[in-house]
Amino acid sequence: MNAAVLLIISIAILVVGYIFYGGWLAKKWGVDSKNVTPAHTMEDGVDYVPAKAPVLMGHHFSSIAGAGPINGPIQAAVFGWVPVALWVLIGGIFFGGVHDFGALFASVRNKGKSIGTVIEDSIGLKAKRLFITFAYLTLLLVVAAFASIVANTFKATFLENGAVDYAASAANASTAMISIFFIVVAILFGFFVYRRNAPLGVSTVIGVALIVGCMVLGLNWHPIYLSYEAWMIICGVYILVASVTPVWILLQPRDYLSSFLLYGMMILAVVGIIGCHPSIDTMPAFTGFYDTVAPTGSSIGYLFPALFVTIACGAISGFHSLVGSGTTAKQLNREQDARPIAYGGMLIESALAIISLCAVAYIWKDYASGTTVVPTAVFAGGLSQMLGTLFGAGAQSITYSLLILAVSAFCLTSLDTATRLARYMFQEFWVKPGEDIKTLTGARKVLVNPYVSTIITVVIGIALGMTGYAKIWALFGAANQLLAALGLLAVAAWLGKIGRNNKMFYIPMVFMLLVTLTSLVFTIKTQIGLITTGADVTWGIVRGVIAVLLIVLAIDLVIQGVKALSAQSKAKAQENPAQ
Repeated sequence: MNAAVLLIISIAILVVGYIFYGGWLAKKWGVDSKNVTPAHTMEDGVDYVPAKAPVLMGHHFSSIAGAGPINGPIQAAVFGWVPVALWVLIGGIFFGGVHDFGALFASVRNKGKSIGTVIEDSIGLKAKRLFITFAYLTLLLVVAAFASIVANTFKATFLENGAVDYAASAANASTAMISIFFIVVAILFGFFVYRRNAPLGVSTVIGVALIVGCMVLGLNWHPIYLSYEAWMIICGVYILVASVTPVWILLQPRDYLSSFLLYGMMILAVVGIIGCHPSIDTMPAFTGFYDTVAPTGSSIGYLFPALFVTIACGAISGFHSLVGSGTTAKQLNREQDARPIAYGGMLIESALAIISLCAVAYIWKDYASGTTVVPTAVFAGGLSQMLGTLFGAGAQSITYSLLILAVSAFCLTSLDTATRLARYMFQEFWVKPGEDIKTLTGARKVLVNPYVSTIITVVIGIALGMTGYAKIWALFGAANQLLAALGLLAVAAWLGKIGRNNKMFYIPMVFMLLVTLTSLVFTIKTQIGLITTGADVTWGIVRGVIAVLLIVLAIDLVIQGVKALSAQSKAKAQENPAQ
């Protein structure tokens, strides 16, 4: 098949899904623009701040995207392009879109609180605390990983004598400098739009022009060359400030402007794919039910569950429910904006996943042979080569750098969003049903303080990033998809409680539970093998114990959720005996 045809058909399917299935969901759930959102009823100028739909879409999309819809499809391409494309399209429309839209809507109807509070309302306090603990630990891992990615993207290379290798460090120094300039532009944008009421359209044009200027300046002037450790500390200070700063100063404007990098990246990709229209049959349609390609030298295992754990962003990702019910719900201006921002944002991410699939297909020989295996390099390499074919070698070099820069920018965006989300989770954990966070006393008053909760989160996250998050990162995929399954369970239970149709959650929820539990069982089996052979005893035990705990957590929460759903069903049957 032609890659351009695959892309066009996929986009058409996603658009149809948004119009018909997304519209049906909004109708069944009772989404109503007449309802006043928490951004207005609880506006505090810090976390609860109404945002115009395009601005909030920029924040939400920048936060959920990151490198996920690029990494996952490229890594899962070892099973062939057909399984990847099918899971992205089916998953995006019927799994991820439902999950993201439902999480945001439920949070908006629950004062902008997290999915944990939604669970408390529909299942119980114990379930809330279990979920928040799990979500918080997952976010700590995200903070550690993304801080490490950013620091590695910015760090300088040093020679044996301790001197900076300027030639090898120039690209990283440029990326760091552009990122710093970007933050300054975002602050100025937020100030003029929100405090001087500058027109959004005019400000956007100026902001995008300044971003281009930042790139030109950063590529030609980049005097800062620091080590990995130094950048990790700087990242820690940055996210500490960003997590407690009012969203209109940095979070909203930075993510809004960042989204134009991603939109631009996707436009370039579409131009390259349609203009070059290569055959996607350069890679196999289906390689089998077990990964025998293993381009990195290590197989990712059986198609079930590996495909559905590896491709998270682009199909369904638990992290999205934390973003939707964390920062996005507190900024939603109108209830009707939830559908384009959450459901639409998920489907745009699915389109990006299809683009990633086309990119890896274009350089399949290099990928399958292990020559080019880093997902960002595969993505940038495949697309830039297509554009190089159309516009020449100069275009290939420039677009490669721009694509790498765009991916790096989104890692930084996801980093401070994850930190703010972790702060919310930490604060909500200490609040009992019916309590107001402002009325707490004693130790709990200290712990829910935004500065205290942020400092605890940042110190643990950065320390983990410096000392060994990579040892347990392999569990993140299963943990993230388990989070998605629990998010689906939470929204289903809440919708059932308020008397709305929740049947569309059942199949995705059961499927994702089977995926994650199977993945965790395989993980435990692998760790037992490492322990018995003496290959990696200490970390094998740690990973094995964590996997067991995740299984126990999932089963416990599912039992509580099923009881809640069953009780709702019985109550409904008693109210309507004729049915």
